[in-house]
Amino acid sequence: MSQELHPETLAIRGAKEQTEYNEHQQALFLTSSFMFDTAAEGAALFSGAQPGFTYSRTANPTVEAFNKRVTLLEGAEQSVSMATGMAAIQAAMLTFLSAGDHLICSRSLFGTTMGFVMNHVTRFGIEVTLVSQTDLAEWQAAVRPNTKMLFLETPSNPLNEIADLAALADIAHAADALLVVDNSFCSPALQRPLLLGADLSVQSATKAIDGHGRVQGGVVSGSRELMGKIQMYMNSAGLSMSPFHAWQFLNGLETLFVRMEKQCANADKIAAWLRKQPKVLNVYHAGFADHPQAELVKKQQRAGGIVVAFEVEGGQEAAWALMDKLKIFSRTANLGDVRSTVTHPWTTTHGRMAPEDKLESGIRQGLLRLAVGMEHADDLIADLAQAMA
Repeated sequence: MSQELHPETLAIRGAKEQTEYNEHQQALFLTSSFMFDTAAEGAALFSGAQPGFTYSRTANPTVEAFNKRVTLLEGAEQSVSMATGMAAIQAAMLTFLSAGDHLICSRSLFGTTMGFVMNHVTRFGIEVTLVSQTDLAEWQAAVRPNTKMLFLETPSNPLNEIADLAALADIAHAADALLVVDNSFCSPALQRPLLLGADLSVQSATKAIDGHGRVQGGVVSGSRELMGKIQMYMNSAGLSMSPFHAWQFLNGLETLFVRMEKQCANADKIAAWLRKQPKVLNVYHAGFADHPQAELVKKQQRAGGIVVAFEVEGGQEAAWALMDKLKIFSRTANLGDVRSTVTHPWTTTHGRMAPEDKLESGIRQGLLRLAVGMEHADDLIADLAQAMA
């Protein structure tokens, strides 16, 4: 399918492969292994001399169809999908980092990612430095001779801080390091990090790509050279995606753009309403015209995104009371769903971080995170209003 087509068309028609039965829907190959006709053919398949499929941990036609479609949407050369978003982050890091290497990360990482980096990556003798998401001077000052990777998520979770990807790509490449960007908040419908200079785009397909809270998965996109190495790590570590999950994600991609357009519009409206509420201290949304990095948002994203975070007076007690009164918002930590969700980052997504680390990352006890869905915006606002009353 031609790259000249619009992304909205590629999300539906891209990388569609047909079997002999001429099915209209993408076929689901729910099998653990594939047969070969002769011993010689088996040897050729396993050696790579002949293209094809042998075992679904290594490759599967349904998973490969999903990989190819994400590749088109991300503007990549190749993609490799995995069982979860965290599996994708693990592969992106541990494929390229070894003992004695240095990793620079944004201080504004998702809590589970931060836990993986600080509690597990460091156990392998990899040095880690945390820096401000938005201060380029800090990133530059952190670079060492052994720096091999810069890693961040933009917009940040949950405060919607925007990192300058083109500038960070320059810093990384000047140090002969990789720039890896977690694109889970935006998905390729809103942002394509590779076109802004990133070497790898990583995302949790569980979020916006699925969009219905059904299945889990992750995907990494980049050059063929880098993806070939990640493919080897994924296969050896057993991080492969279920074919059934890949089939669900293919269906999710078909409606990704229309969902994100509606959800972003809802988020803009809710964020503007929250700013007018006397009990709300701060509202964080990348769609604000006066966002500190508004020009970067325009440069890097198609819209402000679906996440709105806000802080209420009274700390955790007040935040919990508001959250428990909500009738439409689902109390869950997932995001990207057609159903709007609410969570309390201090005790959920960032709950395992030390209190001082949370505060340094801007996570406070009165903060709530909304991941806005596709319900009518006025109904969602009315739900928030009655919970604040």
